[in-house]
Amino acid sequence: MDVEFDQLTERGETHMVFVVIPRFNLGTLVNMIETMRIANYLSSQKSFSWEVVSFEEERVIASSGITVKASTDVENVRPASYVFVLASWGGEHYDNRNLLSWIRRRSRQGETICAVELGCYPVAKAGLLAEKEATTHWSWMNGFQETFDNIDVKEQVFTTSNRVLTCAGAMAVVDLMLYIIETIHGSAFSGEIADQMMVHSIREKTAPQRRTMGHGTVTLPPVIREAISLIERNIEEPLSVPEVAEALGVSQRQLERNFKKQIGCTVVQFSLLLRLQRARLLLISTTLSVREIATASGFNTLSHFAYSFGRFFDRRPSEYREAWPQDESAPSWPGTLSEFIASLQLKQRNQNTP
Repeated sequence: MDVEFDQLTERGETHMVFVVIPRFNLGTLVNMIETMRIANYLSSQKSFSWEVVSFEEERVIASSGITVKASTDVENVRPASYVFVLASWGGEHYDNRNLLSWIRRRSRQGETICAVELGCYPVAKAGLLAEKEATTHWSWMNGFQETFDNIDVKEQVFTTSNRVLTCAGAMAVVDLMLYIIETIHGSAFSGEIADQMMVHSIREKTAPQRRTMGHGTVTLPPVIREAISLIERNIEEPLSVPEVAEALGVSQRQLERNFKKQIGCTVVQFSLLLRLQRARLLLISTTLSVREIATASGFNTLSHFAYSFGRFFDRRPSEYREAWPQDESAPSWPGTLSEFIASLQLKQRNQNTP
């Protein structure tokens, strides 16, 4: 299936350029353009115009397998208020020097550069995120931080820093676009657009990316959310259960009981799952050695890491070095947090069955 976006020839008050990198998220691009389309629909004047460009082939394949037509005449792209760099699966390995120099040149010309999802990698490689706050999709955040230690990585929906923006992608781009529209046209106009899109709550840029932590649609109690956040912040040097309880000001027994009730596993089991998830993400998004990844994920020995990894993922760590091999037609994400918790519960039931 091919998709061709209307390259608006009549320039709007604000012009946007979308650079799409192969395997980008099509839904992300659609959400951003749709927000501007509704703005034009509501406005008496053409508020926005846009064009989609590529530094590769004219037809760019998205992660969904759908092909999008883009302009490859990158040297004649019109001046823009905002340049968005969109990348998803494989974006961390994408290396095109022409794109990097083009991004730097557009930035010097005064255009605002925005990295969307894994678009943070080429924008970081272009040197525009050094010593700045930035974000990306939470599942790639640890790998991004390990790759660029001079960037202040935040888990939030988007960041704004001196004409350089970053966005986590997915539905967060709607919040970003509404923020941009509010900056230009005011909150009343962005609110009307949100109403048209049935967006009931526009998130602030510092809003967290995740809410359920693999626990359905029910909001977790504050103490459990704080416990999870504390565990995540100390993955390299895991805290003991008594240390977590003391930090939260609750008894160990109360913490264990509430955690088991809300999450379905023990604090220790959940901590192990998060560490293994982090290890898997580092395997597919960095060039760190397996030993370095084991240490960064809080494992004292390589043998313990290899055993735990094989037990939960049913294969060796080295087999996770590439998230989406070039010879596969679609990406795969083998196992979710909720599935792992369910498997733990099943194992426990089987062990308790006579």
